[in-house]
Amino acid sequence: MSHYIILGAGIAGTTAAEAARKTDPDARITLISNEALPLYYRIRLPEVVAGELAPEDLLAKKPEWYDTQRIDLHLQTTITSADSAAKTLTTASGASLSYDRLLLATGSHSFVPPIKGAERSGVFTLRNMDDALALREAANTAKHVVVIGGGLLGLEAGNGLRKRGTEVTVVEFFPRLLPRQLDPDGASRLQTMLEGMGFAFRLGSKTTAITGNDGVQTVHLDSGEQLSADLVLISAGVRPNLDLAQQLGLDTDKGVVVDEHLQTSNPDIFAAGDVAECQGQLYGIWTAAMDQGRLAGQNLAGETVTYQGTVMANTLKVVGIDLASAGDIDAEGHSAAKVHADEAHYTKLVFDAERHIIGAILLGDTKPFRTITKAMQEGTNGDTVWSDLFDT
Repeated sequence: MSHYIILGAGIAGTTAAEAARKTDPDARITLISNEALPLYYRIRLPEVVAGELAPEDLLAKKPEWYDTQRIDLHLQTTITSADSAAKTLTTASGASLSYDRLLLATGSHSFVPPIKGAERSGVFTLRNMDDALALREAANTAKHVVVIGGGLLGLEAGNGLRKRGTEVTVVEFFPRLLPRQLDPDGASRLQTMLEGMGFAFRLGSKTTAITGNDGVQTVHLDSGEQLSADLVLISAGVRPNLDLAQQLGLDTDKGVVVDEHLQTSNPDIFAAGDVAECQGQLYGIWTAAMDQGRLAGQNLAGETVTYQGTVMANTLKVVGIDLASAGDIDAEGHSAAKVHADEAHYTKLVFDAERHIIGAILLGDTKPFRTITKAMQEGTNGDTVWSDLFDT
């Protein structure tokens, strides 16, 4: 009987465990996480910050599911060392675990830029449930919040803090919000909507220091402006957790390098999710982690399934503002883009020379998003999709 160990119980790891069980009904499957909770909806952490949901409300599967699937779940377990030659892992408690095949789904951690004072009390990041609970507690006494980073998580977390009664200012290095998901017109429209909700923005600004006598009092910008703050949230992206991969002697670059089968440079070790770098790309989105986890789990258990990639798609909802974005949103260098806009809605599709949709932005109404991303994956004629949406 083979023993498969999966490190990381997020969406990639848990999906992999489920797929491995379906593929190999007799295998022993061990799922290990250093967190206190099994799989939960990480994208909903801002709602925990807002006080709208409790931690258990985010659980994706009931505890008994793991028993039914015969998955040996180990929570609050940290792997401190790994030996690929011996195929063993050692936990912080000193326990030794042997595996036949291993899957790394260890995820990523918050990136903190080299800002003077970033280590101060009152400066937070948001990546896991512990972070969310600490941020929620700190928000009880905070009045002025500065969010460093105007990406998806920064805006969603900022909204959670705004709901706690704080004044929120977002500092973004780029001259517009969500530069990876929105073009200038779409970003301007979103900014206007968010300002109407009470957000303040400093765009094209760099944070140079965070100061205060006890904790946080001031955020200093490169323009010379000083923002009052008693709580700072740094939301500047993530970096893959590579420590174990490097201990195991695996090839790494930006992430753990994998082939089209999610296999690393060691044939008995696979990687999936935020930690995996496939064809030079780090996906960093839930849907890709799910896709990769499923295929990696199948391959871990003996199949040979090829990962075809995942459409880069993101969705954001901030108090009635719906946004969805996918693919290449910049029409420059492509044959055409079509835009449909009014006061409350903005839709843009980007086409290649063959009239396939290669990028999309939907602001205000995201109902057609699934249809559009399906068309992107299947190579459907984009003009037909546009006509179905707006010419009927």
